[in-house]
Amino acid sequence: MDETLLSVAIAVISILFFSSILIFFTSRKSSSHSGPRTRNRASIIRDCTKKLSHNPQNIQALTPLADLYYSEHLWDKALPLYETLAGLSARHTEIDIGDTSLKQGVCLVKLHKPQEAAPLLLTALKVNPDSYEANFYLGQALYNAGDYEKAIPLMKKALSINPETQGIFQPIGMACYKGHHFKESVQYLRRALDENPEDKESLFAMADAMQECGFNDKALKIFSHLRPDPKFGAQSSLYAGIIHGKMQQLDKAALDFEIGLRLQDIPQEIFLELNYRLAACYFRINKISAGLDCLNKIQTVVPAYKDVSQLIARYKELNQNSNLQIYLTSGTSDFVALCRNLVKVFHSKSFVKIVDVAVITDTIEILCEVENAKWEDKEIFRFYRNSGSIGELFIRDFHAKIKDTKCDKGYCITSGTFSEEAHKYIDGRPIDLIEKPTLMKMLKVIS
Repeated sequence: MDETLLSVAIAVISILFFSSILIFFTSRKSSSHSGPRTRNRASIIRDCTKKLSHNPQNIQALTPLADLYYSEHLWDKALPLYETLAGLSARHTEIDIGDTSLKQGVCLVKLHKPQEAAPLLLTALKVNPDSYEANFYLGQALYNAGDYEKAIPLMKKALSINPETQGIFQPIGMACYKGHHFKESVQYLRRALDENPEDKESLFAMADAMQECGFNDKALKIFSHLRPDPKFGAQSSLYAGIIHGKMQQLDKAALDFEIGLRLQDIPQEIFLELNYRLAACYFRINKISAGLDCLNKIQTVVPAYKDVSQLIARYKELNQNSNLQIYLTSGTSDFVALCRNLVKVFHSKSFVKIVDVAVITDTIEILCEVENAKWEDKEIFRFYRNSGSIGELFIRDFHAKIKDTKCDKGYCITSGTFSEEAHKYIDGRPIDLIEKPTLMKMLKVIS
């Protein structure tokens, strides 16, 4: 029994002994990775700071301290040290001007000072033309400064120097996109999205580049996907609506613009354009009141935006006159029916027989025979939907039509005006010009 207890005690003591040894070496190994490094950093800062307090131009102190801050991405601390080294390089040949210029330039890029960074990085590139960092960061500096044409070849060279590098496809793709090399940008942006599928900036840029290249269907899918995004949603909704509008899918276009306007913190320029295009959609689908609401929102922010004032005046009038709405905005069949009624209103005390109706773009011609107790005439009416000014050439053409059809008289009716030359031309000719005020009176007669 005593021997058994002795054996157990020896075993326990052995386990405790070896455990303590294991803990000792483990702690030493751990401290060898953290403690000395921390102590080394602290000693570098302490020793270098002490030397620099005695001599601010001590190269042996400036270099290791600058490199330490640089390695830790403390750009604002590293930069003034490299600037001091650069200033001393003319008198101290041991300073590597290429490396110093490079690191100084990188610090400036990281601190968002691209124009100051560019000449330093160019110096570094001249010293070492095959430096990945010099090519990439000079390209980055030029990109940030808006010089995309010069940035692109530098970034491409950086990629050729290190094809396995991560994160370079995005800046190359964005430089190509902003430099209007849209087709080329798509291939780089695709690679960037393979690396980071959550990169919404690259996704939006790729969709816009596809749109510029004519791939509207592919672009539309991406823009539709991005519509809820807080940052790119408003502009994506705008572009999706524009594409749907070109496809004559006005209800879908209106929905796109509406989704964009529901987002928070929309940039003013996009807010105005979304409302302007949504108003145009509403007018085309005869939602005039809703369209006027959009225009009023624009006018509240920027009273002189585009032709908003003129549109408000025009569509307010339309909103109050259903026949004028038909005249200017309805489909061809409704427009033809209204014009037939206008002819009958014009000759309300005579019998009117409509012989022929010709439909031309935004114009209708009605040939008719008019008869009453005192006279008979063959007449032609031409109705213009144009709300602008109609010139002399159109009236000359109409006069030729009167001769060809052997009519006794012709009437030109417009919702706008006729030019001074057009009014002079009809002197002595069997043509009457009827402008908007008279047309409005005729429209009010029709129930």
